[in-house]
Amino acid sequence: MLELKLEQIKKEIIANLSKVKNLSALRDLEIKYLGRKGELTNFLKGIINLSENDKKIIGKLANEAKNDIENKISEARMIIEGKESKEAIDITLPGLSFPAGRLHPITLIQNELEDIFTSMGFMILDGPELESDYFNFEALNIPKYHPARDMQDTFYVDKKNEKGEYDLVMRTHTSPVQVRAMQKYGAPLRGVVPGRVFRAEAIDASHEHTFDQIEGFIIDKEISISNLIVVLREMLSRILKRQVKIRVRPGYFPFVEPGLEVDMGCAFCLNKGCSACKQSGWVEMLGAGLIHPNVLKAGGIDPNMYSGFAFGLGITRLAMIKYGINDIRLFNSGDMRFLEQF
Repeated sequence: MLELKLEQIKKEIIANLSKVKNLSALRDLEIKYLGRKGELTNFLKGIINLSENDKKIIGKLANEAKNDIENKISEARMIIEGKESKEAIDITLPGLSFPAGRLHPITLIQNELEDIFTSMGFMILDGPELESDYFNFEALNIPKYHPARDMQDTFYVDKKNEKGEYDLVMRTHTSPVQVRAMQKYGAPLRGVVPGRVFRAEAIDASHEHTFDQIEGFIIDKEISISNLIVVLREMLSRILKRQVKIRVRPGYFPFVEPGLEVDMGCAFCLNKGCSACKQSGWVEMLGAGLIHPNVLKAGGIDPNMYSGFAFGLGITRLAMIKYGINDIRLFNSGDMRFLEQF
């Protein structure tokens, strides 16, 4: 009698399964027969009241029936889920277009410069943008009374040290990393430091308060101006993809002695003279020179044993020359029309 009732429940469930068309109906069916108060569940609970012999027989049949029903419900669920996923995706619809991103022109130039310098054996170095007064000025031979501090247009951070002095600045150049690298690695040493710098300047087409520079230096025995010129000519020729003429003029920077202004043959007129170079054929490109002995001492290097050269180049200016950009404000504008050109 119990075997017949069990067989009837099983057939009823299978018959209803064939009518189920969605997951909601399948869940209702599962609850109706296999839930805590379901028909099959109640049947199984009643087995406990049977004799030991009937328990063995009916219990075995009931477990086999339950496993069979659960398998069929799982199969039905997989079929329904497959149908619903196919119905949700119309493969005939056109795909979505995801435009490719762009690297910022400053990033493009920086990546090229890093590749050029690493191929020449330079390390790529980094340092803090929020810098101490010591590393930004004093370690670079610019003491507190030095008039060169007025040339830097510095952003001082409104926080005093224990002496009551404003000790933190937004770095005005990447040169502080030069001294940090000397202290960490000693000599001989060659490295470049690309990164952002900050100046408290009024913004116009040729001036920005936030821009990018790259500092480069070599420290070794018997380093001369000739070594500097060779490295600069190689770097500029490779970044601009043509042979570049350079010339050097005396210049003043507290952290080098002698100091040099380095000019490059105008990229627009090829030294013939135009409005971009003010008819001179030359464009002022960077400052450089032999590292001052006081800077070497601040880095823990003996100036009687080692010498070196250093140069600072504006990555932003180089990007303007290479890509023909006449307004520096475009770089930080966030204008997608500008960025999508690169």
